[in-house]
Amino acid sequence: MTVGDSASVALLRRLIVDDQLASDEGTIRASRYCVNRYNAAVVKIGVKYQLDAPVLWPCPTCWRVELALRTRFTLDHSQIESLNPLEQSFVAWAKMRALRLPQVKLGIGDDAAVISTDGSDMVITTDSLMDGVHFESTQVDARRIGRKLVGVNLSDLAAMAAEPTALFLSMCLPLPAHGGGADTETERLAAEIFEGVCEMAEEFSVALAGGDTNCWHGPLVLHLTAVGKTMDGVTWVRGGAQPDDLIVVTGQLGGSLQGKHLDFTPRIELARQIRGHVDVHAAMDISDGLSVDLLRMCDASRCGAILDLDQIPISPAAQHSALASGKQPVEHALGDGEDFELLLAIPPSEFEKLLQVVGPEQAIVCGVFTSRTGLWSREGGRLQQLTSSGYVHGR
Repeated sequence: MTVGDSASVALLRRLIVDDQLASDEGTIRASRYCVNRYNAAVVKIGVKYQLDAPVLWPCPTCWRVELALRTRFTLDHSQIESLNPLEQSFVAWAKMRALRLPQVKLGIGDDAAVISTDGSDMVITTDSLMDGVHFESTQVDARRIGRKLVGVNLSDLAAMAAEPTALFLSMCLPLPAHGGGADTETERLAAEIFEGVCEMAEEFSVALAGGDTNCWHGPLVLHLTAVGKTMDGVTWVRGGAQPDDLIVVTGQLGGSLQGKHLDFTPRIELARQIRGHVDVHAAMDISDGLSVDLLRMCDASRCGAILDLDQIPISPAAQHSALASGKQPVEHALGDGEDFELLLAIPPSEFEKLLQVVGPEQAIVCGVFTSRTGLWSREGGRLQQLTSSGYVHGR
């Protein structure tokens, strides 16, 4: 059976058709269904009929379901292109494919994985940074790159309420353009990145426990894995938000390219203050932009959200960016990304307690979760659907 052939389409029509389905090059569009309603059923269909797990992801603007069958044959390049945005579609498929493997306590789909141990659970996350995508090596001090690499990983651990314990660093270093092996410039670059990593590790009392180093004729690529542990049996996940929960962020948003994308403080200390003292229903860090990350939290929690645009904390950097871009400052706050603040779902009854713990500048309410699916904005009493914006890998 091949992707998109008539048998695949007919099979799904027989199994899940109670809406009008239209096939287009192996993609079946189900226009009125929320992705969460299909999630478990489609996996069962794939396993029952010995198909590789279907690709399933929500449209960020209308919550339609994009469903593509991937059989035991490999998708060709044109079919892969049709699955953009890459990160969203691939991660959705990978999560389903991994269901056939041994499972951990919490796997693919959150800010970090959780692995059960005899004592505290282990919390593990990994991130990659690429020259030309996450930084420009010719314009940025290498130590700042190393610091950012640690920061983005610790931000993920903070979003899980985990205590960081160890780091593992891997570097793919660029060889000189003139050929030959690594030269003193390559060694200097590696040493400066390493110093930046060590500086951040020392600030947060985290061990640098190992890693790997390679050289190649390509751009600088860095990988870091951060290991943490749960404390007091508390683990935050992104899938626990409930209708009427408050949408809370821990700082100002937008304009990160003015410098915050490189120089920021992961909210480890804030997580320590909140953990065990405030009932947090859901949490994640804001890395790709408030609106798109909030939509991901809604998807995981099977609910929707209403953002009060006039309550979103807009940074001075976002105001400055708006002067050059022609956008409204709030658009930068919604979509610039790399803010690395925490996004929390808090019951209203817990908010006063949160204020007492962290103060008003780091407990900012900017909306509410709702049973109405999707992302909505409210301004001047007017409610309308909000198109999410932010960084999406592969777009």
